[in-house]
Amino acid sequence: MPSAPGNEPGSRACKLVASVLGIGYVKGGGTVAAVACCLLLYLVRDRGLTLRLLPVVSLTVGIVALGTWVAQRVEPLWGKDNYRVVIDEVAGMWISVLFVPLTGPRLLAGLVLFRFFDMVKPLFIGKMEKLPGGVGVMMDDVLAGVYANLLVQAGIYFRVF
Repeated sequence: MPSAPGNEPGSRACKLVASVLGIGYVKGGGTVAAVACCLLLYLVRDRGLTLRLLPVVSLTVGIVALGTWVAQRVEPLWGKDNYRVVIDEVAGMWISVLFVPLTGPRLLAGLVLFRFFDMVKPLFIGKMEKLPGGVGVMMDDVLAGVYANLLVQAGIYFRVF
């Protein structure tokens, strides 16, 4: 007997990953997911995960690839760029602090700047969202993270924080 849509093997795992362990189901899930990412980064900041080249590249590629894949898989079930998909916020938040020596103020700046760019969608971010499938879900947040990162890096260079 065939499985009902959304109950195929692996779709439950895809929903869990796309919603970042269910965070996407709560009100304001995108912001909650970005804050959760910040808290995790703050707790492990002494390990330098955002500074070492191999872990940075591996984690960034892994998060973006996994997020793109699961967003593509849940789109037929939940619709295009559904609010429950928040792995893109985790990827964007992660990118916003790449190569940044983490402190509380820098993480907060990365969070605020990332969420600003993600919500307002200036400078081609809105165009990225229009890309098809999981790529469109992820790329607007990736670009928002890049812009936030550039401003955080500038803040460090100019000794703002």
